[in-house]
Amino acid sequence: MKTRKLGNNGLEVSTLGYGCMGLSFDNAPSKSESIKLIRSAFDEGINFFDTALRYGENELLVGEALAPIRNQVKIATKFGFKPDGNFELDSRPASIRNAVEKSLKQLKTDYIDLLYQHRVDPNTPIEEVAGTVKDLIQEGKVKYFGLCEANPETIRRAHETHSVSVLQSEYSMFYREPENEIIPTLEELGIGFVPFSPLGKGFLTGKINAETEFEKTDGRNMSPRFNKENREANQGLVDLVVSIASEKSATPAQIALAWLLAQKPFIVPIPGTSKLHRLKENIGGVIIELSNSELSQINESLEKIKIFGDRYPKQLQSKIGK
Repeated sequence: MKTRKLGNNGLEVSTLGYGCMGLSFDNAPSKSESIKLIRSAFDEGINFFDTALRYGENELLVGEALAPIRNQVKIATKFGFKPDGNFELDSRPASIRNAVEKSLKQLKTDYIDLLYQHRVDPNTPIEEVAGTVKDLIQEGKVKYFGLCEANPETIRRAHETHSVSVLQSEYSMFYREPENEIIPTLEELGIGFVPFSPLGKGFLTGKINAETEFEKTDGRNMSPRFNKENREANQGLVDLVVSIASEKSATPAQIALAWLLAQKPFIVPIPGTSKLHRLKENIGGVIIELSNSELSQINESLEKIKIFGDRYPKQLQSKIGK
């Protein structure tokens, strides 16, 4: 697999990464199956793996899976929540250091390739956050600094204290808000972009419609975008992706990823999956090329499609998303 550069500080990773979060929540594979899946991703050319301290025992899983090949991969993890599980933000310098020490232990490593602030903490100046990560980089415990879901002003302020290598935020055909201000800011400052949920939490695979019944533990149940009415209202987007996939002899998921990769050369999506055949399908999206004419036609169609529903319920918007 080809590689891409994330930011101007030397971080280079596979064109597609692997979001490991789903391997530690409801309906996840067994530990042995998950480890096999992570190592299969590496065998298929992926060397960029995403986890977080907030994801339960996910760091332990990722650490064990990647230990034999640690020097051949890039591991990204995140700090920024209190350990009580209530989505309370905490990016005080001492808390960052405590989180990093725990992550290092759980990941079975002595350095973190990419350390993100999981969400911006309004109670801690971003300059203090960036300064603390800068110190950790100088100490050799961290290599690169990243932010998640930060706005342009916060990105600029952090970048002035210590160079930000990567921003991770949601971006897909299903959520294009970053195109307005985020992507231009990243391009100006030389910062890489790692979109999470590049398949719209499964919506862009063409496997979900208004009649789909999610299991009670499925996190999509809390998202307004995924209530029945909005799924029905947003079906036009799925129809578009399915149509393009048919024309290109590809799957909808592959088209969604190919479209993302075509937007900017500093974009590296991190789709997650718990199934090997889906992993291979996603990797197939890397080799699909969309011509400028095809991209223009797709984007013209996207402009005509209104997306209904917020990403998160109101009570969580201020904590885990805009």
